[in-house]
This record gives sequence, structure tokens and C-alpha cells, in this order.
Amino acid sequence: MPSLFKRIRLTLEMIRFEHSVFALPFALTGALLAWREDRFATVGLAWRLVWIVVAMVAARSTAMSFNRVLDASIDARNPRTAMRHIPAGLLTRRFTWAFIVVSSAVFLLAAEMLNPLCFKLSPVALAVVCFYSFTKRFTSFSHVALGFSLGIAPAAAWIAMRGSLDARILWLTAAVTFWTAGFDIIYSCQDFDFDRKAGLFSLPRQLGIAGALRASRLLHALMAGCLLLLVRDFGLGPLALAGVAAVCALLVYEHLLVKADDLSRVNAAFFTVNGYVSVLFFVFWAADVLVRR
Repeated sequence: MPSLFKRIRLTLEMIRFEHSVFALPFALTGALLAWREDRFATVGLAWRLVWIVVAMVAARSTAMSFNRVLDASIDARNPRTAMRHIPAGLLTRRFTWAFIVVSSAVFLLAAEMLNPLCFKLSPVALAVVCFYSFTKRFTSFSHVALGFSLGIAPAAAWIAMRGSLDARILWLTAAVTFWTAGFDIIYSCQDFDFDRKAGLFSLPRQLGIAGALRASRLLHALMAGCLLLLVRDFGLGPLALAGVAAVCALLVYEHLLVKADDLSRVNAAFFTVNGYVSVLFFVFWAADVLVRR
């Protein structure tokens, strides 16, 4: 039997731990905007940021591990995913469940360390991020469910910073929801044939690959609109607008990489471009807030 260290390493590989970068910069943007509303108060700031990062990583780890356990039998039948860790026998369901319990406990601890409202809402947040794993079994809008799972991150970070919710930050929740749903549609085009055979739901299966790619472009246009409304409502400046422009340019490039009759560059579109989207967005918006401070 592999050592505990090796099994943890395999679990982190399985959940693609490094892809926490997708949602974390948006969560930090939510925290940054909340800090701005607090007039850049520094008391307790460092610890709050630490616990926000811990909570984000733990929540994602819980959700991804839960998804891999729940979908193990489906993954085993799909040629694209048959070599994932559980179907391939590299990890057991039992160990993965134990990892889910531990990462959930870490998330609850982080929420408790932040403030009472975070702790009260933490079970709801876990339910939201895990619920996505069921949706492909009954709705073609599973992509939106995944988007919302990531989209709650900036609103959660705002609550972590201020102990309450401001409706303005929901523009960022909507933007992340549309962004994630859009790129997940692109990624799921790879499973078009398998989803039809297995009776699973997805927009590519519902609309065809060409129709799904059009839906993805629409969702990314909606993301851009939400970001512009966020700029307006928070009174941000030219660097934030430049960040929106950079995001839009990257999304245009993402859609140029993928065509209905050529999905060979889906991984580049999904992993590389979207990593740049989230990081560059945070860099531009952080610069805007700090320069105008």
C-alpha cells in the first residue's frame, strides 16, 4: 500500500491542486474591494487573508475530491478519464472520502476563524460546491452550477473581510459564474459522444458542439458586462478598465483556439488561457485600488 505521503500527493494530483489559481484571484479581488471599503484598515488583515486562502483551497479540495469519488464509475467508462486516479486504482474511494472529511473540517475551521457569519454560512457553501457533481445527471445547465460554485468565492471573501454582504459584489459573483460556465462548456465539448452514449446532460449534447460554443461566447460576453457594472458601482478607474480589456482579449483568443470541427487545442484554451484570465484580472484591479489609494 502506498505511504500516506504518496497518497496525499496522488490526491493533490487528482484534484489538480494547482488549479486553485482559477478562483483564488477573484476571491482575493473580493477581499481587496472589501478592504477598500474599510478604508484600508490593517488590524487583523494578514490573518484574515491567510484564513480566506485556507478556506478557498479547502473548499475546492473538498469539491474536487467529492466529484472524483462520485464520478469514478462514469470516469472508468470514458476513454478520456479512464486513467484518473480512482478508476486506475491509484487511490481508493475510502482514502478519498477521508481526504474529503479532513478538507471539509479545515474549511469549517477557517470559516470559524474569520467571523460568525462565515461560520454560519459554511455548511451552505460546502453544499453548493458539492452539489455541482450531481447536476450532469439531470440538467444541461450543469456548467452554470459549476460556475456558481466558483462564483460565490468573491462574495464569501467580502463577508470574511466585513462580516456582512454588499449587493455590489454580486456583480463579481455573476461575472465568475458566467466565465466558469463558458470555459466549462468548451471543455465538455470533448465528451460530446460519451455524454450521448452515457445519457449524461451537457450543453454540447443539447445544442451540438457549434451551438455550445456560441453559448460559451454569449456567457463570456455577459461576464464582460458584469465586470463593467462592477467598475461602475465601485467607482474604479482606468487600470481596472484595462483589466477588463485584458480579460476580454484573452477570452477572444480562447474562442479562436477552439472550433466545432477542431477541439485539439481545448486544453490550451481551458488551462492556460483561463489561468492568465484570473491572475491578470487580479493584478490590474489590485493596481487600480492601490494606486488610487
